[in-house]
Amino acid sequence: MTKIKTALISVSDKRNLKPLLSSLKKNNVKIISSGGTYNEIKKLKFKCLEVSKFTNSPEILEGRVKTLHPRIHAGILNKRKSKTHLRDIKNNNFENIDLVVVNFYPFEETLKNTKNHNKIIENIDVGGPTMVRSAAKNYQDVTVVTSSDQYEELVEELKRNKGSTSLKFREKLSRIAFTETAYYDSVISDYFNKKTNIIFPEKRVFHANLIENPRYGENPHQESGIYSKNRSMKINQIHGKQLSYNNYNDIFSALTISKSLPKNIGTVIVKHANPCGVSINKDHLLSYKSALACDPISAFGGIVSCNFKIGKRLASELNKLFLEVIIANGFDNDALKLLKKRKNLRLIDAANYSFKEILRFISANEELLIQTEDVKKFSNKDFKIVSKRKPTSKQMKSLIFSFNICRYVKSNAIVLATNDATVGIGSGQPSRLDSCQIAIDKMNKFTHNKEEVVAASDAFFPFVDGIEKLVQSGVTAVIQPSGSIKDREIINFANETDTVLVFSKTRHFRH
Repeated sequence: MTKIKTALISVSDKRNLKPLLSSLKKNNVKIISSGGTYNEIKKLKFKCLEVSKFTNSPEILEGRVKTLHPRIHAGILNKRKSKTHLRDIKNNNFENIDLVVVNFYPFEETLKNTKNHNKIIENIDVGGPTMVRSAAKNYQDVTVVTSSDQYEELVEELKRNKGSTSLKFREKLSRIAFTETAYYDSVISDYFNKKTNIIFPEKRVFHANLIENPRYGENPHQESGIYSKNRSMKINQIHGKQLSYNNYNDIFSALTISKSLPKNIGTVIVKHANPCGVSINKDHLLSYKSALACDPISAFGGIVSCNFKIGKRLASELNKLFLEVIIANGFDNDALKLLKKRKNLRLIDAANYSFKEILRFISANEELLIQTEDVKKFSNKDFKIVSKRKPTSKQMKSLIFSFNICRYVKSNAIVLATNDATVGIGSGQPSRLDSCQIAIDKMNKFTHNKEEVVAASDAFFPFVDGIEKLVQSGVTAVIQPSGSIKDREIINFANETDTVLVFSKTRHFRH
């Protein structure tokens, strides 16, 4: 046990100080503080000694230097059982500091509120993290508290141990403290990387907050956790049982596609992280029905993501199918009333979800593979018409729609579409020819009133057989990336069959 006799308190977050101060007063703890914290403690009518009087050194450099003093850090860092340390403390007339209560300048909040670099720099805390690291290193003798959320636990610890703290308690808070300083520094590092446009620095430090531990990982014997760079996610679960790892994986896949569609338009149905139906019909009910018609069997037990607010009419239709999750940019009250009748159905409000800084991660053992996300917005200038037959404006719109969906389908990927909806999707096959056949089979099985069908491929056709299979199925226009040594053969085939052929200037695999 370590008896708390002297505490140093320096906090930016001044909430909930009174119960802590009352506990320290009850246990006859001497309190040292400075600046705004000192003023707050005095305002709450508790005794407190200013740091400048404790160190006999004034605050200087507009407050940049106040706790960076040997009297402070020797008081924190000295090992109480070391004869050498005890001698140094005595010879210098220093005294022990047994409790450090510090939280840092609100750097993350500053980034949200201003782009002024000078203000941002001034909100980089130096003294706070230094004291916290000192206290955390010397946890054998010193207690360190880094959040107002820990005050209640500290008060209980002092009450239980008559003004002392246990080694187990101090070690726990030390672990949290080092995580806090690492997190804080990583946010600053991230800021400077962004400011200097460095995406892949020599050393990469990540910061994230644990949001939830799903029930398990992909399988029941696996553990999982979901983290966010924010304190909370920008999706809000408003109904249903706890989300699983697989639910989250599907949700993010669905949102990636949904948010690539026109504003407030589009329905995406996802199963096992692959789209099985997408439509951008402006009528919300028809949009859902068109997406569902692409593959109603695969949609069973899947996820529906609507890039718009769901109303009663659509909610009634959604209730006819077993779904794991429904995502929308909000729900009408009548829609919520209908959908909430299904106890386990998860409802997700993604109205505030948007893509800003996007990196994709794949990890294996101790390695981490990172890339920027494929979120390029397509326009006509990104494509080149290479066939003699030119697409109509309607065909071109349909081709770009199908190509956009294709890049979110696991490779090898083929997407068949007509007007504003997919009619066949072939995904995740080692052979592009097999993906063509799967997409065609889906179309023939579920689509009865076929209008003009276009096809998209996520990479070039290495041989004529793939595009030939598509044309034989009724496809009249094809869009694909260029780059194959067989490109000329593909173009010749398109011209021989009077097929529209459009080349993308970029490839869009999703492995």
